[in-house]
Amino acid sequence: MALVAAIVAACKSGPPAPSPQDAQPPAASPSAAPRSSAAGTPRAYRQDAARHLYAHNAQRIYQGKLPPLLYAIGVLEVDIDRSGRVTALRWMRAPRHAPEVVREIERTVRAAAPFPVPARMQRVTYTDTWLWDKSGHFQLDTLTEGQH
Repeated sequence: MALVAAIVAACKSGPPAPSPQDAQPPAASPSAAPRSSAAGTPRAYRQDAARHLYAHNAQRIYQGKLPPLLYAIGVLEVDIDRSGRVTALRWMRAPRHAPEVVREIERTVRAAAPFPVPARMQRVTYTDTWLWDKSGHFQLDTLTEGQH
């Protein structure tokens, strides 16, 4: 009887949910023009860039306050050109103990292009801190909900 119950339960459940590492950020439509940013400074642009990254990775954002111990923290500097394209990435502080996180953050940033066009600056270099949980979910320091 227990075997029958297990089989019925297995049939009722759908396929396993993809792990955060399997999740892919939504691809931007090739015909969609990037929106414009009215930011006049790199610090102000960082807010627009963080919101843009969150919009492209909604399923990967850690909801609520982060745990006290994070798997990885990295500080990344990003160059954006006048069209919103990523032209360079430079690690100010890379999580060297987690090279897979370094690769995933770089992939995530490049996949989110084009970024908002820095209309008032023509091009911009901004810096943000990535707060990475062991689940593969993240927050950016710019939009963080804090830690427990």
